[in-house]
Amino acid sequence: MSFEFSADEIFEMAEQMERNGQQFYNAAAAAVQGEEHKKLLLELAGMEVDHEKTFKAMRGELTRKERETNVFDPQSEAALYLKALVETRVFFDKAMDVSSMEKILKAAIEAEKDSIVFYLGMKNAVPEELGRGRLDDIIKEEMSHVRLLSRELVKLKR
Repeated sequence: MSFEFSADEIFEMAEQMERNGQQFYNAAAAAVQGEEHKKLLLELAGMEVDHEKTFKAMRGELTRKERETNVFDPQSEAALYLKALVETRVFFDKAMDVSSMEKILKAAIEAEKDSIVFYLGMKNAVPEELGRGRLDDIIKEEMSHVRLLSRELVKLKR
């Protein structure tokens, strides 16, 4: 079965992914040694909260047309599909290697890159008239996370 999603559904998913990211960073902060590392991870968790708010606001700005879905889906299979993807692909609950800050940052970079790839793929599932262009805003936000995490990883290796 092929699905088309509205920008509204994608933003809803983005909000959940940010909540998952927040949980990831909070768990890493609780497990890592060193106050400086804890502080960074808690700041990253806070950024996830801010991004969730950003996506929620962006979702609130969607037009009525961008909120609509044009696929008959009486059993909400599309929503269930999205939920399964979010819960199993990006920042999902898995065993974390918190033996070093380097491993935590690498895992975080990988998760952020996965989210970018995921959103790029989802762009094909959102018709232009239902808000495909708005996904670029999500992708830019996630790319900013990758840049920040990469800078922190470089600093750590010095």
